[in-house]
This record gives sequence, C-alpha cells and structure tokens, in this order.
Amino acid sequence: MSSRSGEPQRSGDPSRPAPTWAKAPDFADQPVRRAAVQAQTVVDKQHYLDSGMTPLRCQTCSAQVLVRKASAHQTSVQWTDRPDAHCPIFAQLTAHGARPGRPESCPSLEKSIKWAVDEGVLEVGE
Repeated sequence: MSSRSGEPQRSGDPSRPAPTWAKAPDFADQPVRRAAVQAQTVVDKQHYLDSGMTPLRCQTCSAQVLVRKASAHQTSVQWTDRPDAHCPIFAQLTAHGARPGRPESCPSLEKSIKWAVDEGVLEVGE
C-alpha cells in the first residue's frame, strides 16, 4: 500500500522496513531456486536475444546487421556497429538530431531483409 506521496507505508510494526516493489521475487531465502532462476535467465537471454540472428548486409550501403524474423510481422535487427557510421539514412537522421534508442527505419535495409526472406536466406519463424 502506498501513501498519497507515493511512498510505501510501513506495516504496524515499526521494526519492519517498508516494503519495496520488485518485478519478480529474488528468492534470497531459497538458494537452489535462485540458482535455477539465474540459470534459466542465461538460457532465455541466449534464446531471445542471441540465437537465430542471421548476418545480413544492406544491398544499398553494405552495412552489416544481425536479423531474426520471429514471424511474418516481427523482425529483430541488431546493428554490429553504429548505424550512422555506415548507413546514409541513419547518418542523416543523426545529423538532424535523432537520438539513439529511438531509431527510425531504413527503407533500403527493409528491402534487403525482404529480399533475404524471399530468397530463403533468412528464415521466418512460426
């Protein structure tokens, strides 16, 4: 429970610290469970962030990226270098004040990804 100021309220016992919010339990009192969660986190990171990434070069500027198509409607792109160092579209966006973390898309790279899917170079997950 929180007060109007947003601060967590203490329980009736003043010796207990105010509760803190956590996205998930830390299992500090269950070392076996904690180790299992940490091990699964490593597996999940590999699966969701690293595996299935296919190197692909943009057919226009030759910038290399890693791409994964999890479905026909979902594409993950991971740049291996700063996008604005190789891609003229991203260089232009940077010159006009676009900030990292909020990238626009590059139509040429999108066309290269579509070509890779159409040619079977890049597999699409189900």
